Amino acid sequence: MAALDIPAILPGMKHVTIYTTPTCGFCAMTKKYFQENNVTYMEKDVSKDFNAAQEMIGKSGQMGVPVIVVGDGAGEETLIVGFNRPRLAQALGLKG
Repeated sequence: MAALDIPAILPGMKHVTIYTTPTCGFCAMTKKYFQENNVTYMEKDVSKDFNAAQEMIGKSGQMGVPVIVVGDGAGEETLIVGFNRPRLAQALGLKG
């Protein structure tokens, strides 16, 4: 079996998924925020991936992007809809 290019999730380790579309300005702002704060994330383009779109709708109950899911490595998730810097900082354990 080939190794996957996905980092292992260890207990207590944050993992971040962002659901996006290519034309979403707030998605670009969120990804820039992640890059500025050295946050590793997995991006799912819901305009090209039907399963990711269904997954996002199931989690958030809506179709707007960005939708950010921050997992704590222990099964708990924080869901953030839209670019919300204070909520992102809190969920990621960063300074505002």
